[in-house]
Amino acid sequence: MKTIVAPSILSADFAHLADEVKKVTAAGAEYVHVDVMDGTFVPEITIGAGVVKSLRKFTEAVLDVHLMVEHPETQLESFAAAGADIITFHVEATRHPHRVIQKIHELGCKAGVAINPGTSLSAIEELVEDADMILIMTVNPGYGGQKFIESMLGKIHMLYHMIEEMETECDIEVDGGINAKTSELVREMGANVLVAGSAIYGAADVAQAIEDIRGEEIIHHHHDD
Repeated sequence: MKTIVAPSILSADFAHLADEVKKVTAAGAEYVHVDVMDGTFVPEITIGAGVVKSLRKFTEAVLDVHLMVEHPETQLESFAAAGADIITFHVEATRHPHRVIQKIHELGCKAGVAINPGTSLSAIEELVEDADMILIMTVNPGYGGQKFIESMLGKIHMLYHMIEEMETECDIEVDGGINAKTSELVREMGANVLVAGSAIYGAADVAQAIEDIRGEEIIHHHHDD
């Protein structure tokens, strides 16, 4: 699977969002990761569907919307209408994750399921076949600029094998503390969509930072039983 870089606008200058999005897409990013926080599921409040709608006019990039909100089912229509391509919700934030995935698909978007560092993979095992993407948080969500939690590497690898054993297609996205160094670690474990904030927006050379995070193609050897 091709590695995709998804710069997180959490680290962008919110006063110049359109320019900040253009900057990273011109520099080679395929996705733009939009961090939606409600101040309840996570401590901070960021942005809502109105901002996604505004950004949609300025970019052809895939808008990868990450809902860090309680009751995500109440937000799906507005983000789909705003032009989200992928809507990712947290398994911890809803009682009926299957239904949320179905609803996202009905709205014409790809469905992602996110899990926090403290949540076991068993919470999403039944969702992998229906989801388009699983997002493994490699920090506890809520703030940008946090340090990568190394113990998540085993979780990424377990998920990679779980997807392989189910013989299904599902992207593995990682978010939190991703830079050129940690990117290599998570790609070796099977992640193919890499969210990075400060490592991209804080770089002197944004295009170089994106290339460093994308790294070299890693060939995963499939275990044939």
